[in-house]
Amino acid sequence: MTSPLLSTPGAVTAEHTDSGVAAHYGDPAHEGRAAERAAAWVDRSNRDVVRVSGPDRLGWLNDLTSQLTTGLAPGVGTEALVLDARGHLRHHLSLVDDGESTWIHTEPGRGADLAAFLDSMRFMLRVEVTDLGDDFAVLTLLGPKRAEAVDGAGDVLEGVVARLTMDETDLFVPAERLSAAAEALTAAGARPAGMWAYEADRIAHHRVRAGVDTDERTIPHEVDWVGRAVRLEKGCYPGQETVARVHNLGRPPRRLVMLHLDGTAERLPEVGAAIELDGRKVGRVGSSARHHELGPIALGVLKRAAPTDADLVVDGIAAGQEVVVDPDTGANAQIDLRRRPR
Repeated sequence: MTSPLLSTPGAVTAEHTDSGVAAHYGDPAHEGRAAERAAAWVDRSNRDVVRVSGPDRLGWLNDLTSQLTTGLAPGVGTEALVLDARGHLRHHLSLVDDGESTWIHTEPGRGADLAAFLDSMRFMLRVEVTDLGDDFAVLTLLGPKRAEAVDGAGDVLEGVVARLTMDETDLFVPAERLSAAAEALTAAGARPAGMWAYEADRIAHHRVRAGVDTDERTIPHEVDWVGRAVRLEKGCYPGQETVARVHNLGRPPRRLVMLHLDGTAERLPEVGAAIELDGRKVGRVGSSARHHELGPIALGVLKRAAPTDADLVVDGIAAGQEVVVDPDTGANAQIDLRRRPR
């Protein structure tokens, strides 16, 4: 589906995963600055939306996912994972409860599978799962002044469910009101920003994206999801044994890094391309973007044993690494960043 907001002046269509929404609106650097210093709205209407209703919904989601959802306060945004029995990722959920329903957005093209999985797990519980991918769109606001922009948008956003986190505000907007909501936010001081700016901000904050920064072997500890999308103190759920084992013993097989790419290269690395050390593959690269201050950056996953101070080559581009997940992460691990002998 192509977003109606691509008619916004200056809009340039994104490619690959985010086709159908804008990559930028003519000035990615200024869009990135607005997202960091003021307020910006980002069209993420390519995200799929699923709603779960019914009085048993929060306890039911608590049993199915890695997140503690029982007692979740209305309006408080959180993340959750659906894992398989071995602790590998099946679905990533960005969710919020409004007091009557739980609203979820997930990666483009994944909503129908998520809704089908959830529906298959209802059994006799009082829950109802609805795939709203064609009926609702996600608008995301970034920046320290985003709350003022939402307040200033007025009646256009009346009744719109908002998901609030420390980093952003997601609005679940009825599809027919998407253009009006974006116009109202612009009038209230929020600048249009495309996915280039959004992705650069996400990478700089070390937030991984399912299906881009993850693969079929990903477990939560590797990509810094513990604490954000995984609550260690909650009860049983599929995949918990793997999470608990790594938490207690430490040392996940791989670790997340942010990569500072050589700025002389005119391209960004391809998703899934090899990360090499001394000619040997030691990992894979995921998301990459050009940040308005940091320059070209990316997220990657390396083998745990790769030295933390090593200079790397990413898809033929020289790169330095910033450690996000410690090689020995885990509650009882002895933390001692591994350095190459000099």
